[in-house]
Amino acid sequence: DVQLQASGGGLVQTGESLRLSCAASGFAYGDFAVGWFRQRPGKERERISCISSFGSRYYHDSVAGRFIITSDNAKNTVYLEMNNLKPEDTAVYYCALRMGIFIGNCPQNFGSWGKGTQVTVSS
Repeated sequence: DVQLQASGGGLVQTGESLRLSCAASGFAYGDFAVGWFRQRPGKERERISCISSFGSRYYHDSVAGRFIITSDNAKNTVYLEMNNLKPEDTAVYYCALRMGIFIGNCPQNFGSWGKGTQVTVSS
């Protein structure tokens, strides 16, 4: 079974940075996309970033220019570098995996999810 483990959350102040990690295991070798989602208090879960094995990337407008998604395929890990954090970035962050070929785009729907990691940004 595919397992995803998100980590790296914590409590930071406005303007600080955090790096989230998403480690994947238990999946067959192949092309994929990994997405980062967040659920802010009282809000729907939203897709904020995504990367595919072909290097396609997606950023939600709210994080573009501040967040950077990268992958280390040798470690089966995807990272989300979050810079200039704001109180409105406070949320539970989740990563998700979908196998497939994604060139020039990233999927919106994912089949395998990890448990979230809490990010809290104080003002």
